[in-house]
Amino acid sequence: MRRYSRIFLAVLAVVGAVAAVAIAPAGADPEVDDIAPPLPVITPTPNDWQPKSPFPYDQTRGSVTDADITAEKEMCQWYNAQYETLIGQIDDFNNNLIRDNGDYNVDNNSALADAVTANIDQSVAFLTPRTQALTQTQDYFGDTYFPVYEGKSFYLLWQHLSNVSAGIRGRQPAWFVGPSVQRVERWGSRINRSHVCR
Repeated sequence: MRRYSRIFLAVLAVVGAVAAVAIAPAGADPEVDDIAPPLPVITPTPNDWQPKSPFPYDQTRGSVTDADITAEKEMCQWYNAQYETLIGQIDDFNNNLIRDNGDYNVDNNSALADAVTANIDQSVAFLTPRTQALTQTQDYFGDTYFPVYEGKSFYLLWQHLSNVSAGIRGRQPAWFVGPSVQRVERWGSRINRSHVCR
């Protein structure tokens, strides 16, 4: 009988501890500086970066202009300095929004949305003239391609980053913005795996 009493008390203690943790107040909501502190403005600096030309881009090397090289060099500076941080901010914001059932009016979600979009918009403003400077050519099928290696990846990253900003600014739910976030991460991952910015 004593043995069963000890087991019962042990189980009761565990259940009590679990219940105390489950009903304890949740931690404080994250502040803007926790999720999306302002990113510094990127100012391109001269460096020794050179474009890569693996196959089949070695075939289009003659179509790569100085503007392509300058644009990608500067986009790589942004990518190396801020891409990972910006994606982390977007993911943290979306996770926080999901925990609040997508309600921008709960706690400080609206302020967080404004802070994240300010950082996204700053990045988009930096990338816009550079992506627009990339040479786009059509092949004999009529498909558009970029002669500079990973020019397409930067262009599509910029395009979907713009969509993410518009979705958050429009207070769309995380599931609505999610596909564009996934595409930004896809093209960002492709840039990383290509080693174009190293």
